[in-house]
Amino acid sequence: MLKLLLPVILLMKFKNDWKCVQLGLGMLSVLVGLMCFHNFYLYSLGFELGLDFVSYIMIYLSVWIMFLVIISSEQVKKKNMFSGTFLIVNLFLLLSLFLTFSALNYLLFYISFEMSLIPTLILILGWGYQPERIQAGIYMLFYTLAMSLPLLGSLLFVNYSGASLTMALSEMILSADYITVIWYFSTVMAFLVKLPMYMFHLWLPKAHVEAPVAGSMILAGVLLKLGGYGLMRVLLMFQKVSLNFSWLWVSISLLGGVLVSLLCLRQVDLKSLIAYSSVVHMSMVICGLMIFSWWGVMGAVVVMVGHGLCSSGLFCLANMMYERVGSRSLLIGKGMLNLMPSMGLWWFLLSVGNMAAPPTLNLFGEISLIISLVSWSTLSLIGLMFISFFSASYTLYMYSLSQHGIFFNALYSCSSGKVREYLVLFFHWFPLNVLILNLNLVMGI
Repeated sequence: MLKLLLPVILLMKFKNDWKCVQLGLGMLSVLVGLMCFHNFYLYSLGFELGLDFVSYIMIYLSVWIMFLVIISSEQVKKKNMFSGTFLIVNLFLLLSLFLTFSALNYLLFYISFEMSLIPTLILILGWGYQPERIQAGIYMLFYTLAMSLPLLGSLLFVNYSGASLTMALSEMILSADYITVIWYFSTVMAFLVKLPMYMFHLWLPKAHVEAPVAGSMILAGVLLKLGGYGLMRVLLMFQKVSLNFSWLWVSISLLGGVLVSLLCLRQVDLKSLIAYSSVVHMSMVICGLMIFSWWGVMGAVVVMVGHGLCSSGLFCLANMMYERVGSRSLLIGKGMLNLMPSMGLWWFLLSVGNMAAPPTLNLFGEISLIISLVSWSTLSLIGLMFISFFSASYTLYMYSLSQHGIFFNALYSCSSGKVREYLVLFFHWFPLNVLILNLNLVMGI
């Protein structure tokens, strides 16, 4: 694992050389990509760190998204908005993500899980757009911290009761008395807020709307996946208890997914619309993880990767529109096809990914989740039907309103897109559509 951690620490030394950091992260993502030729259950072991299939995929996603973040945040360098500090904050965030996804000890996992919150908060407060970013940062901090404290207590209780905090050695808790139920809820809630589950999702749209493009891309691309990854690791201990509550999580998520989809159809703020659509996708992931089927877990991992690439690309597009028009409102930013015709293709390709159409990863992931949910309960078909229909509806609404119509009169002309911007969009789209050819990697076969 040191071959991944040391380059990130060394890149912090080059905080004043933007191109060097970009190149370094590109090389690091290639290095991580070359590590996939393993058929072991665990590898790269050492210092209580190690990788298995899921953590490898998440680390690859993290370094790839961070590489794209640095390319797309060129405005920070151009306007000289503390670009050195910006690079250090992003690299520190990447380091904490590496530690989180490769930790083999629950306590180390918890510490690095919480550590990723600090650079995210600095990104929102330091490089956000409006004065409301302080409120958004506080929302995010307190939602996450309030639910993370019971998790710390539950991990210390595991240690106190004589069980091991090493993930592979943790024992399954078989009793289902009321103390175990409280213990289970206090452990699981931290990750459900991070995902976020419906009713605990209010911090996400606020954080997205106020965050800079880097904050939005990292938040959508990787930080939401921390919740899903954490559930996979923690539910190993609570399988017996969790099966009694599957109905609760699935019903809240499906109902919440439908309600948030309807909410998406009413959004005028582009970033807000993409943020709410993340909540819908993640509600499907919660369902897949909570019913303990192979199809469910596999579909959840594929949707997390697909959503990470697709949502990050859409936030990138929203930022390109914001840089030209000066507003995120769909009412002002409509008719973009007249001003940026070649960018319309990328809007279409990433919108197709967002509504889970072929040949994207999202399609395979959602089919797997639908299979797992319908085999668990036929009644869930009603919720899935509405979610699938409305996700296509609000994506088409976003695409058609942003591209068509009469454009804003005060805007005479603007750049149709730089090579750098097309490169970022291509790097989002390419893995999203090509990884479907190699799904045996994701499925762990």
